[in-house]
Amino acid sequence: MVMARPWILDYDSANCTIGATVDILGERPTFLVLREAFNGVRRFDDMQRRTGMPRQVLSQRLARLVDEGLLRKVPYQESGQRRRTEYRLTEKGLDLYPVLLALMAWGDKHAVGASGPQVLIRHRDCGEPVGLQVACAAGHVLESAREVTPVPGPGARKIA
Repeated sequence: MVMARPWILDYDSANCTIGATVDILGERPTFLVLREAFNGVRRFDDMQRRTGMPRQVLSQRLARLVDEGLLRKVPYQESGQRRRTEYRLTEKGLDLYPVLLALMAWGDKHAVGASGPQVLIRHRDCGEPVGLQVACAAGHVLESAREVTPVPGPGARKIA
C-alpha cells in the first residue's frame, strides 16, 4: 500500500507555532528556570544554587523570560538588607505547566534513573497523582498520536 503524500508538504512552515515556542523556550537552562519557578523557587540565588548555572547565564534566562512575559519581577526586602527582586510566573508562564508536565512524564517513563523519579505531582485537594490526558473537544481521551489527524489551520499558507 502506498502512503499518500502528506498535505503539509504543500504549506509554508514559517508560521509554525512549535518553532515560535522553541525560539522562546528552546534551551535547557530555560526549562530549568521554569522548573524552579513551578516548584516555588523565586529568588535568584536559590535558582542559581538549584540549577548550577553560571550567574550570567541565569541572569540572561531570567531577563528573556521576563521580556517574553512568562515571569514578572516582584521587589522584596528582608529586614536590614537591600531591596532585591524575585521572579514569579505570569498567567502566560503558568500556561506552560502542561508542557513541563509532559516533559516530566516522558522523562519518568524513558529517562528516569533506577531509583525512580525525583518528584511526584499530586493534586493538592485530594492527594492523588496528577497525569496528563489528550482529549478532543467532544471529550474523547486519546491514547496515541496515531489517533489524530493534522489539518490546515487558519494560519496555514500554501507554498506558491
